Amino acid sequence: MDVRELTIGEFGRRTGLSAKALRLYEVSGLLRPANVDPATGYRRYSTEQVERARRISLLRQLDMPLAVVAEVLAGDDTEAAIRLERWWQAQEAQVNSRRGSVEYLRQQLTQGGPPRIPYPVTLLDRSETKVACITRDCDQQSLVPTTLACAAEIGAHLRAAQAQPLGERWILFHGHVTPDSEATVEIGLPFTGTVEPARDIAIRVEPAQTMAAVTVPRGDCFYPKIMLAYDDVQDHVRAAALPVTGAPREIYFAEWCDIGDDDPFVHVAVPVRTTTMESELR
Repeated sequence: MDVRELTIGEFGRRTGLSAKALRLYEVSGLLRPANVDPATGYRRYSTEQVERARRISLLRQLDMPLAVVAEVLAGDDTEAAIRLERWWQAQEAQVNSRRGSVEYLRQQLTQGGPPRIPYPVTLLDRSETKVACITRDCDQQSLVPTTLACAAEIGAHLRAAQAQPLGERWILFHGHVTPDSEATVEIGLPFTGTVEPARDIAIRVEPAQTMAAVTVPRGDCFYPKIMLAYDDVQDHVRAAALPVTGAPREIYFAEWCDIGDDDPFVHVAVPVRTTTMESELR
């Protein structure tokens, strides 16, 4: 045996990982033994694997899924730090969302506070825009981390092509995303410049259109309270008899960490055809 190799027991003592965990990480491809005796099946690990094993242990203590652990550790330390920070931002956003849900439900149960004032609905005229997008299926719990991960991937692709993002992040909903069911969403970044599609990143042109929209502050951007914004938009569209021409969407125009709870954060919007647009088409 190489003096730098450790038995599974010794390796487990050094890293704080059980034999069961080590076998799981072997099967998942996260941490394969340096050597497996073909006759006995005994596993031995290199001392050089200790640091990786300790990192896996720490990430798992944070309740990071195995697939995400693999992504975090796939590159060098700089890339790992970026992926870790991105994942942690998503966790913090989920905690803030849950906290907001608890406060909202508490108010509903205690019937505290004044009656709700509906969000004011406005019509936004949007020009034709190029957008780079990724389509995913997700439920309410996975929506935030999925959005952040896809936006980061798209942003890196745009920067590599020397394109200029326009400072917005879109989520188009092609179905009803709930805590109990998945639906298809499209995460997009509008940009200027020339970019080719790559892997699962598509490039398309969003046409010029008018949107019925409400502007939601950061403090209201949690489920289910944000659904009230959708209700107000839908009520306005129905009352004004405006034909809907596209998928409902959330247009984020600020970063969570740069603003306060009372600051505008996102447009909840739906494309519509107005009377003016109909007359122009004629």
